[in-house]
Amino acid sequence: MTTVYDFQVSTAEGDSVSLSDYSGRVLLIVNVASKCGLTPQYEGLEALYRAERHRGFEILGFPCNQFLGQEPGTDAEIQDFCTATYDVTFPVMAKVDVNGEAAIPLYDHLRSEAPGDWGPHLGEFYTGINRIKPPADAADVKWNFTKFLVDRDGRVVKRYEPPVTAEEIQADLDSYL
Repeated sequence: MTTVYDFQVSTAEGDSVSLSDYSGRVLLIVNVASKCGLTPQYEGLEALYRAERHRGFEILGFPCNQFLGQEPGTDAEIQDFCTATYDVTFPVMAKVDVNGEAAIPLYDHLRSEAPGDWGPHLGEFYTGINRIKPPADAADVKWNFTKFLVDRDGRVVKRYEPPVTAEEIQADLDSYL
């Protein structure tokens, strides 16, 4: 059985890291962007990370520019923004694609394990922000700040669509920590 621990990703510095380095920890994997209406979610994510890291919790941020070009910076600029603006201490990796042919294998796996929910509440959210249409593939990541919860065994256990905040994830997180 494939788990997230079977994948390698690139750091913002260009190094390769195996997600098996996070084995035994609960992960929240998030595609992030610095010029999005949801960017203030960094604050809640960082607070959650600081509160729960001692219990074996990690957040991994993956900058993505696939949604209206809302992450246009270089990896170095993104790191500077995260540190200076939100004092982010959780790892923010290299910029990636999360959908389509260029999507990194980790995101192919995440999407297949937790396809998501394009329900009426999300339709209203997306229509309100840019009048965008739902993606052709229901499993696609719909927007910035889609979150995937991974248990200590590396299994994807839940997907949270972008409007869901870090505070709203706490109860689920507690059951895995």
